[in-house]
Amino acid sequence: MTKKSALAWALAAACAAPLALAFAPAAANAQTVVQQYQPAGVLSLNAQASAEVPQDVVDITLFYEQEASDPSSLTGTLNQHADQALQKTKGVAGVTARTGSFSIYPSTDRDGRISAWRGRTEIVLESHDFAAASKLAGQLSSIMQVGNVQFSLSPETQRAAEQKLTGQAIASFKQQASSAAQSFGYSGYSIREVNVGHGGIVSPRPVMMMGMRSDGSAKAAAPVPVEGGTSTVTVNVSGSVQMK
Repeated sequence: MTKKSALAWALAAACAAPLALAFAPAAANAQTVVQQYQPAGVLSLNAQASAEVPQDVVDITLFYEQEASDPSSLTGTLNQHADQALQKTKGVAGVTARTGSFSIYPSTDRDGRISAWRGRTEIVLESHDFAAASKLAGQLSSIMQVGNVQFSLSPETQRAAEQKLTGQAIASFKQQASSAAQSFGYSGYSIREVNVGHGGIVSPRPVMMMGMRSDGSAKAAAPVPVEGGTSTVTVNVSGSVQMK
């Protein structure tokens, strides 16, 4: 490279640098303006639909508690009662039975030494047929005690309720959008974004029951009184619309 060429190249670079610096702030300012710009006439909305749905599943928990001097014999006694109860549930139409929690823990005296062992075993009856589950629980009361009764919605019933409520919530969302657009002086709207969500299920707390004694003093054939309630199913629709 000749001296003249080198000098020309240096002059060109020196002239280009101020131009680049001059354009850089303008580009940054333009980007800031774009980021801060928000379209006019955007409205955020939220709609909700709820319904009280009759509970169609009952869970009845039965338990047996015992105390013994050693954990081995205690385990055998607890298993014997649970197995005996489960055998009686076989063949009962419309009711399923499963094992629940099982626990054994020591009892200590004042000196901190183990004086005895206590244990508890559970089985759970589940059914859509409240009468059948109630009758079976009464028959098992000579073997195990009734702990609590809990009602819930089956997945099928919950899905059916949510599908119906989704249509209602969407209709409410659209009605709000149309009414708001007219109130603001617009002729209509278009949906920018929308989200459909399930608000969950609100159910009463489990019904705690006094345990029926399993020493034969209770009538084995007496059914356990059960009566289901309702659960609140909710669907939410939220989003934004462009009024126009």
